[in-house]
Amino acid sequence: MPDVDITIGGRTFQVSCQEGEEHFLRGAAQMLDAEAQPLVTQLGRLPESRLLLMAGLMLADKTAAVEDENRALKAQMAGAKSGGEKDRVEVPVIPRQVVDSLAEIAARAEALAARVEEKT
Repeated sequence: MPDVDITIGGRTFQVSCQEGEEHFLRGAAQMLDAEAQPLVTQLGRLPESRLLLMAGLMLADKTAAVEDENRALKAQMAGAKSGGEKDRVEVPVIPRQVVDSLAEIAARAEALAARVEEKT
């Protein structure tokens, strides 16, 4: 199991992960650090547990908002389909979180495909 050094809120942590999953861990750490940095700037030095808890809660709040939006869009699509309208939904802007999630899914799929190719 490889060890990866990650930095969150100006503090470095060493975390173990599965072989080939290092880039996912770094990506998740970057997301958490993006939430932690404003906290450090606004509140100064916080205990690690408090900093990680608050940054995690902020990420959870953003995730909940994206999930709510996703549910609303699915309901809108279901209503459009049942109303006989075309199967097309126009979204003026794709939220950054959706783009990031799709990129992460694509990276995981590529990693799995590479593993399958190595085994065959």
